[in-house]
Amino acid sequence: MLTKLKSIKHRYDELVGLLSDPAVLSDHNLVKKHSKERARLEEIVRAADEYERVIADLADAKELIESADDPEEKEFAKAELEELEAKHVELEERIKTLLIPRDPNDDKNTIVEIRAGTGGEEAALFASDLFRMYNRYADGRKWKVDVMNSSPTATGGFKEIIFAVEGDGAYSRFKFESGVHRVQRVPATESQGRIHTSAATVAVLPEAEDVDVEIRPDDIHVDVFRSSGPGGQSVNTTDSAVRITHEPTGLVVTCQDEKSQHKNKAKALKVLRARLFDLARAEQEKEMAEARRSQVSTGDRSAKIRTYNFPQSRVTDHRIGLTLHGIEQIMDGGIDDLIDALATHFQAEQIANSSQ
Repeated sequence: MLTKLKSIKHRYDELVGLLSDPAVLSDHNLVKKHSKERARLEEIVRAADEYERVIADLADAKELIESADDPEEKEFAKAELEELEAKHVELEERIKTLLIPRDPNDDKNTIVEIRAGTGGEEAALFASDLFRMYNRYADGRKWKVDVMNSSPTATGGFKEIIFAVEGDGAYSRFKFESGVHRVQRVPATESQGRIHTSAATVAVLPEAEDVDVEIRPDDIHVDVFRSSGPGGQSVNTTDSAVRITHEPTGLVVTCQDEKSQHKNKAKALKVLRARLFDLARAEQEKEMAEARRSQVSTGDRSAKIRTYNFPQSRVTDHRIGLTLHGIEQIMDGGIDDLIDALATHFQAEQIANSSQ
């Protein structure tokens, strides 16, 4: 561990030097990249410095116990040694946690895609409820939510809704939501009072920056057309909707929520960039199957991750076997307890894997 800490400190010093280099300072992307890395390493470096001081103090205390003639002085040194040993263990555990490979996408904004699954109109209404839940959650953290594209239904649900969440560490929290969400409740249209089971899928992508993914103009085909569905006269009577096809991959993105064709194109490119980034990341992760086991979002949308049972007012996350009651509060955006438990569980799993 000391060898690894020495390497990290060396890299930290290197970054400090780079961030005072005029050649680096003239490149905004490099400054941003190096600043983020330095900020991540700073806490480890501080803990490493403290760890080294404790090791030195431990050696001094042991030496004093062996050499001291005064019994009182020896007892004082023994008490100090006990405190230092406890601090040494505490710091060692903290550093192990800090050394867990961090998801490089955690600090990024995120794009969330919710799609109604099995269950017809009730599934579309559940998709709308999930969007409201995430919207409230983001609002509570002062994060900005921007709808990129949506396919509303006549009863207020969504066949599909795609939105961006902009805020510090948005992806680090939302990434735990990727998968199939199942709901059990009595639909408003059910006259017999029977409980129905419906589902919606949630895909969570880190928002890709220009430096992450290059989209060549020659690789995309842009179509414009008249928007459909709710949106007012100017939306429905002008060719403001945009469909972008990425020809090398066949990915298609449509955006029609804005009145401006220019804004719809910008949003579509943002979604396309995120999907391409996710595609590239999935390919990379395929080659790192062992490391992948400790990650929450695998990109596999088929796994049922959570059940929302309204009659019993409970939410169960099947990945960690956690059940919480008070479904109204959860659906109103109170999902921190779920996310915190997931983050703690998978972090502990990473620590266990790294020590094997």
